[in-house]
Amino acid sequence: MSKPHLRLTGVHRHYGEGERMVRVLEAADLTVESGELVALVAPSGAGKSTLLHLCGLLESPQAGEVEIVGQPTSRLNDRARTQLRRSTVGYVYQFHHLLPEFTALENVVMPQLIAGRDGKQAEGRAMELLDLLGVAPRADHRPAELSGGEQQRVAIARAAANHPRVILADEPTGNLDPETSNLVFEALRGLIKNEGAAALIATHNHDLARRADRIVTLKGGLVVPHTL
Repeated sequence: MSKPHLRLTGVHRHYGEGERMVRVLEAADLTVESGELVALVAPSGAGKSTLLHLCGLLESPQAGEVEIVGQPTSRLNDRARTQLRRSTVGYVYQFHHLLPEFTALENVVMPQLIAGRDGKQAEGRAMELLDLLGVAPRADHRPAELSGGEQQRVAIARAAANHPRVILADEPTGNLDPETSNLVFEALRGLIKNEGAAALIATHNHDLARRADRIVTLKGGLVVPHTL
């Protein structure tokens, strides 16, 4: 049996020391399989961003293990963690953070060039993703010429450009109106299924969370199932 794309085992994360210590995660476990979309719904301040940062190797736990495609990461040095993150993790933020001076196509090509991919191959992959997400006709437009939903779909394409095995999203529709949120979420869900990535998406939108394969929340430092 293949290993899950994302697994957290007994993860602890706290901030501060002594009486000022804030315990965010206590022996937290989480597994996300290939092609699975898991929605993370929890109150503000519960630790959603911390959990995403740990899954994306942007932070390290004080104890426990984070595995990406079966690769334990607790003993990796900073350089190895960065390389693994770049090659296996795609991150989608609430705000698109597209480079304003480049077109939609160029924004999706760029991370591939940084990873060493040939220019023509990178353009082909970029157009494939933009088409899958329904924004291929806007490929030669700069971000300022795109709607909010189009910008976010381009950002999703950029996050998926290097075939990440794990896709993390922090309120990816939080800055959009309800109709556009639906379009963006469905585009993201379709991409995850098509690419076979494991996805963890933090959202306050309960209607969208119900469309995920399952929903989890944070309670007492643990990742637990949640029913809306």
